Amino acid sequence: MHKSRLEAFSDGVIAIIITIMVLELRAPHDVGIDALRPLIPVFLSYVLSFVFIAIYWNNHHHLLQAAERVNGAILWANVHLLFWLSLVPFVTGWMGENHFEAVPVALYGGVLLMCGVAYTILCRTLIAHHGADSALAQAVGSDRKGKISLALYAGAVPLAFASPPLACAVYVVVAVMWLIPDRRIERRIATRSRTP
Repeated sequence: MHKSRLEAFSDGVIAIIITIMVLELRAPHDVGIDALRPLIPVFLSYVLSFVFIAIYWNNHHHLLQAAERVNGAILWANVHLLFWLSLVPFVTGWMGENHFEAVPVALYGGVLLMCGVAYTILCRTLIAHHGADSALAQAVGSDRKGKISLALYAGAVPLAFASPPLACAVYVVVAVMWLIPDRRIERRIATRSRTP
């Protein structure tokens, strides 16, 4: 199967997720600058989640650029990822509205962990379909950064019950790790296009 419908559907769902998140930002009824102070936690949780969704969109785009075709298993793995991403607006709103209390911060981390697991499953499903010697498999490699991210998320969930700010700091560290551009897939695509 061709991958264009999967890409278009995924882009649409991710755009809707971002739209839903921004709709959670409610304007205050007061016109004074002090009216914005209670919205700071909501805004901070929105910014963090926006960055995560943008990272997933960016990496999803690169992953599918390296893929040549898809099958039914890949479609289901992709929908699985989109399911977990679609829960991000809910946990974002709950965490922000409750000023980063332990349970919402832990659930937020749990959803991020499941997004990471789902992305890993999608990568492995794509590699299985394309072969271990494919450009995609070579580009993803051992996926050290992905494994580190999963370990950090898994550690941050219970940490949230002891120190919600520290758990949030772990989430920020993971985001920063992924903000650093990863050129492996781009290099493999460029190499493949130059090969006669």
